Amino acid sequence: MVILTLLHPQQRTPLKQWQFENESLIRIGRAPGNHVILEDLLVSRSHLELHRIDLPVSSVETRTGWHLINHSVNGTFVNGYLMSQGIISEDALIQLARSGPLLQFQILETSSSSLLSKSPQLPVIARTTTSIPGQQLSICTHEGNTPENLFCIHCGQPVQVQQTIRQYQVLRVLGRGGMGTTYLVWNPSITAPSGHLQGGVQVLKEMNADMARIPKAQELFEREANTLKTLNHPGIPRFYDFFIENGKKYLVMELLHGKDMEKWVRYKGPVGAEQAVTWMIQTCEVLEYLHDREVPIIHRDIKPGNLLVQTVSHRVVVLDFGAVKALGMPSRTRIGAEGYSAPEQTLGRPVTQSDLYAVGASLIYLLTADSPIRYYKKRHQGHGFALERIPAMSPALRAVVERVTQYRPRDRYQTARELANALKSCL
Repeated sequence: MVILTLLHPQQRTPLKQWQFENESLIRIGRAPGNHVILEDLLVSRSHLELHRIDLPVSSVETRTGWHLINHSVNGTFVNGYLMSQGIISEDALIQLARSGPLLQFQILETSSSSLLSKSPQLPVIARTTTSIPGQQLSICTHEGNTPENLFCIHCGQPVQVQQTIRQYQVLRVLGRGGMGTTYLVWNPSITAPSGHLQGGVQVLKEMNADMARIPKAQELFEREANTLKTLNHPGIPRFYDFFIENGKKYLVMELLHGKDMEKWVRYKGPVGAEQAVTWMIQTCEVLEYLHDREVPIIHRDIKPGNLLVQTVSHRVVVLDFGAVKALGMPSRTRIGAEGYSAPEQTLGRPVTQSDLYAVGASLIYLLTADSPIRYYKKRHQGHGFALERIPAMSPALRAVVERVTQYRPRDRYQTARELANALKSCL
């Protein structure tokens, strides 16, 4: 059973009391509809939430705990310390905003009748009907964890949180780029199929402050969020959330374990032809999904650095949807990586065949570990890739790459499926 007692701000004597015997979520705030309503101007309409969670005691045992999530700009203080979110202990003092109302939090194993015999007789504001005894909760000290441990071997919670952005607890920086910073985060609000909170690891992408001042950069960042939330394909990262916090824009995505093809080649050298072709066939399957939508989507930034090979399944996932555009939309922005961008894309006129051109250029990189630009020469009456000097490329594969990287889009394979079938014939 959870007991919340409103205390007098000076004397700390009880004023009101709320009892919850079978709640997995307790909402506290000023607005009607909260479980605990506190009519104080320092209290936000939806100030905070308390979530019941299962804390692992051993590999087979769990115990009940409660996790606090603050939603108020005025802040929530637990035992005098500002808390964005975290596990709270029995008899904790929760203050809603500095100098705001003070609540005592209790977890009791006793029935409501024995509780009331120990406490002053106060009006019960909220009570559930089915009694489920609670268990006493102590805060884990995380002792015995190595410096490399992200999560505690005892309680399963993050050992060290660098910062908290909304409910997302930052565990480490995954990467920094020109557009933003990518974090590995713990999201404690993820629920299990049973409905209980279990938490989970996700990726949080933060737009750099300098880029936020550039209208085009803002447009691309928001476009990535708006595109990802409409897509559902195993070769595309799942989208979870997009929000603005303290003037900064954030994108929350699925965590994928693997290595992009550029890093793969950098660490291990050129890829064998069969493996390279297999990866590009899988890339074509994702492009087919994008290009065959009711309004076709052009990725515009297909390159080895944006193609992730997953660790367990070895399947390809296409990353970075910040440059996508819908076919037919006007485009005055020239986006793309040197050596991988089709001629019409460098002029700001991309088509779906532009993505296929980039698949051919990516194959050159995988087989040579060199930038495709080194093989781009003046040939016949125009320019193209000179592939004769690539011994790993069979005559059949060379013919496929030469066709898909033709100067004019109409001379290339016209669909991702057509290109995939041509690549399959080279295996």
